[in-house]
Amino acid sequence: MQADGPRACRFGRRWYLNNESWHPYVPPFGEMKCILCWCVSGETHCQRQECPPAACASPARRDNPCCAKCR
Repeated sequence: MQADGPRACRFGRRWYLNNESWHPYVPPFGEMKCILCWCVSGETHCQRQECPPAACASPARRDNPCCAKCR
């Protein structure tokens, strides 16, 4: 038997609707702000934010905690 509408996704203990996106919560680290997950027809897809390489010796993470930038 096939469902009539788009399927939801389960991630951990939560359910997400089709096309919904979220930052995953991973115990004991908490919410992973640098990773984005989304639900597509019952399948969960996740991707880490891609960052360009920093061109300096000691980059800092000021405006964006996921990507290092030169001062």
